[in-house]
Amino acid sequence: MFTGKGFADRYLSKEEINQVVHDGMGSLPIDGKRVLVIIPDGTRTMPMPLMYDLLETHLAPRAAVLDYIVALGTHPIMTDEQLSKLVGRTVTNGQCGRSHIHNHHWENPDNFITLGVIPAAEIGTLTGGLLAQEVPVRLNKLIYDYDQIIICGPVFPHEVVGFSGGNKYFFPGIAGSEIINLTHWFGALMTNFKVIGSGYTPVRAIIDRAAGFIDRPAACLALVVKHEGTSGIFFGTPHEAWKAASALSAQKHIVYVKKPFKRVLSMMPTLYDDMWTASKGMYKMEPAVADGGEVVIFAPHITEISYTHGKLLDEVGYHCRDYFLGQWEKFKGYPGGVLAHSTHVKGLGSYDAPTGKEIPRIQVTLATGIPEARCRRVNLGFLDPSAIRLQDWEGREDEGILVVPRAGEMLYRVQ
Repeated sequence: MFTGKGFADRYLSKEEINQVVHDGMGSLPIDGKRVLVIIPDGTRTMPMPLMYDLLETHLAPRAAVLDYIVALGTHPIMTDEQLSKLVGRTVTNGQCGRSHIHNHHWENPDNFITLGVIPAAEIGTLTGGLLAQEVPVRLNKLIYDYDQIIICGPVFPHEVVGFSGGNKYFFPGIAGSEIINLTHWFGALMTNFKVIGSGYTPVRAIIDRAAGFIDRPAACLALVVKHEGTSGIFFGTPHEAWKAASALSAQKHIVYVKKPFKRVLSMMPTLYDDMWTASKGMYKMEPAVADGGEVVIFAPHITEISYTHGKLLDEVGYHCRDYFLGQWEKFKGYPGGVLAHSTHVKGLGSYDAPTGKEIPRIQVTLATGIPEARCRRVNLGFLDPSAIRLQDWEGREDEGILVVPRAGEMLYRVQ
């Protein structure tokens, strides 16, 4: 069944959220079954403690087992303390009451099972000829310990897939590296500028195709959330719930401006703890920055480029898509996900092969705890965060200067 409730002009009450969860969970034949819920990590705004309570209320009395797995993709493994904060209950050794909360241990190849292979010819069709290679579809084999899968997570504009959520909780959420790298590099070839917030994309078509290999029933609770409250919650198949949530997200998470800005100060909240995640301060602003403009990512609390991929990014640096394509033999051995992140942060640009000159469309500057030498080495600008005075930035929209508090989830676009 499909059910849900959402509003562009108000937030839902706990009672309204509870009703959707009650109706959705009540429609699932999970009596005496083993249920696994896929949830986001701490880098997404999400009322996870409330959702955890509601799932416990409506599923635990019926299911033989109710467990959870965090869709980390390749984000760092979460500690018990972090998991406790995430779900709003004490987690000890991954255990929370009767439920086990699994980390997705993406770093261990033994945790995966190959569900199938998408042939090269089909990838060629799905990518419009941009890529033509077969890709094995690997997923965390924990799913085979359960009878019913439930995705529970928010939907936002997303740089790789258009809008997050739905089957993205499988791929890349609990997926193997091959399909992560392929889909992220494909998104980079299309560019963040074109993809983000653009509805159903070819990248999502690949993800949905991969999800077709999963032989466990899957349902989805897709939420539309802002820091101030929950605007919508939808239950159905992963595609149904995502489709409804992404339509509402397009109303709630996209800010249209009259003309592009020359300078943007993206102030990143502490839920982003490295540049790999805090780069959303660039992704969400790029479409609203004028040619020759600048995005300053302000995050004094961040001291690392990526806890997972920092070493590779130190080697590769941050460059526009055409820089890599113009020297493909040099870079083709690097993971597509790393190259994609690099291009998404640098943004649109061009590369002149004869001179080796790269011309980015805009400047990206880090005002973080990452040292200046490292910022320069990876081809990003540096600004001492202690030198930034908000009064010098605020109230200057008419001059083309914008301050974005709690940046990273609202997409800005020129009207």
